[in-house]
Amino acid sequence: MPSFDFKSELDSHEVSNGVDQANRIIKNRFDFKGTGAKFSLEEGTVSLSSAEEFQLHQMFPILKECLAKRGVDLKSLKPGDIETSTGNARQNIVLQEGVDKESAKKIVQIVKSSKSKVQVAIQGEIVRVTGKKRDDLQKVIELIKSAKLDLPLQIKNFRD
Repeated sequence: MPSFDFKSELDSHEVSNGVDQANRIIKNRFDFKGTGAKFSLEEGTVSLSSAEEFQLHQMFPILKECLAKRGVDLKSLKPGDIETSTGNARQNIVLQEGVDKESAKKIVQIVKSSKSKVQVAIQGEIVRVTGKKRDDLQKVIELIKSAKLDLPLQIKNFRD
C-alpha cells in the first residue's frame, strides 16, 4: 500500500555552516568592525548579540540569506524578543523542528475535509498518509502545499 510521511526537520550541518558564513560576513563588514557583533548556535537556537539594537535588525537578514543559500527553510526560524541592556543587545532565534500536535491535527483536518480516499495517522512528530492509489497521495501532497501552512514541511519515505 503506497504511503509517505510529512516531516519537519533541519539539516544541522547546513545550519551550522550558515551560521559560520554569517559570522564571516559580519566580521568583514565595515559597519560591524569593533562592535563585537556575532552569531552563536546552541542546541536549536541561534543567538544574535551586538552592541546596539539597530545592528540586530541588520544582522537578521544576513542570517536569513546565509541559511537560504544553504537550503534551510526560513519558515523554521522563529525570532524571539530583543533584550537590551547597557551596551549590549541580544536576540534568540528558535529553530523549529518537528510537526507539533496542533499543526498535525490541522493537516489531518485538511486531508479529511478533501474527501480523499486516504488514511492519515499522527505518529509523534510525523504525519503518515496511506492510500490505495499513488494518484490519491499526489493529490494530498498538492493539497497540503497549496494550504500554505506556516511549517517547513518535507515529504519523506514515499513508498509504492
